[in-house]
Amino acid sequence: MTATPPKTLGGRPSVTVETIGEAPGFAVLRQEWDELLQSSDSDGLFLTWEWLYTWWKHLAGDRRLSILAVRCEGELAALAPCGLRPRSLFHWRPLPVLEFLGSGSVGSDYLDIIVRRGREPEARQALASHLAGERLMIGWTQLKRGASPAAGVASALGENGWGIAETGTNICPFIPLAGKSWESYLATLSAEHRYNFHRKWKRLNRDYTVQFDQVRSPAQCSESIDLVIAQHNLRWRDRGGSDAFHTPDLVEFHREFSQVALERGWLRLYVLRLDGKPAACLYGFLYRRTFYFYQSGFDATYDKHSAGLVTMGLAIKSAIEEGAEEYDLLHGNEAYKSHWSRDSRELGRLEVYPPRGLGWICRSSVELERASRRFARRVLPKGVFA
Repeated sequence: MTATPPKTLGGRPSVTVETIGEAPGFAVLRQEWDELLQSSDSDGLFLTWEWLYTWWKHLAGDRRLSILAVRCEGELAALAPCGLRPRSLFHWRPLPVLEFLGSGSVGSDYLDIIVRRGREPEARQALASHLAGERLMIGWTQLKRGASPAAGVASALGENGWGIAETGTNICPFIPLAGKSWESYLATLSAEHRYNFHRKWKRLNRDYTVQFDQVRSPAQCSESIDLVIAQHNLRWRDRGGSDAFHTPDLVEFHREFSQVALERGWLRLYVLRLDGKPAACLYGFLYRRTFYFYQSGFDATYDKHSAGLVTMGLAIKSAIEEGAEEYDLLHGNEAYKSHWSRDSRELGRLEVYPPRGLGWICRSSVELERASRRFARRVLPKGVFA
């Protein structure tokens, strides 16, 4: 493992922080990472070793790996899965920025520091003490707002003079499913939406031979993930585009991760076929009794049959039948999500700046850059400024 030597903190040789800075060190963490995640309150798909390691391979960009591992009495007690983006005056970054792995347009929600239950005080103090000696800014995004290990570390840094900016960024609609059957769930929806789903479903079965297939093999996975990408991009082509699959690196990430998720039993990739032709598809994951709806696509030929709406309903039904306790629609306030869900949780961004003048300069630079972007979006034609 290539890493910096562990730092012993506060005269306590039992608590150390190690920085893992190269991919081989990341790779060998897999087993410990999985055990730690299951023993934490942050357990979720987007903090798995598999998701973040695949992200690192394809989407790290100019970041340098900087995973902070806290050990207590030799046992892995916490991981801050981060990368360090270099300083760049051209990009308004006068200091390096410590970011979570999984950041960016890939759409990872609920990023955080992973902490073993019962080790929260030691992990918080160890990470804060370690970071207090660094010359950097912290930019942690896609956090679940409220109490979180990352917020605790930021608060500890704030006690040492660091500046903190916390902002709400998005919402994640979700459907509580524990104890529900398909029929009892449908009863929670509006009468209009319930009627619309039943009407469209009956019409499809009247007009076509309907198949709702789940991907089961690597060959099916390869074919179907490309179908999701093609249908999704075609749907958004005349609406200004979508950033779900808009770069070759993102496409390669999903091609690889879908295969990994299939192998682990997490992948839920469905294709709705009408008379044998793919009309719609839905790309999601079932992880620890939570279904994560990630993305979907449909063939505009079947617009009047609402193939996308029917596919969403059938995916929720399947999730219930598999024992899922939650169907998470992930971030975004698109209108169609409100038809299926009544509950939501907030996501936020934490920015932490070092004390004194350097932190002030860094914060001012970030705020100026954001103001420039807002101005550009107002005055430039749609699609010119991304």
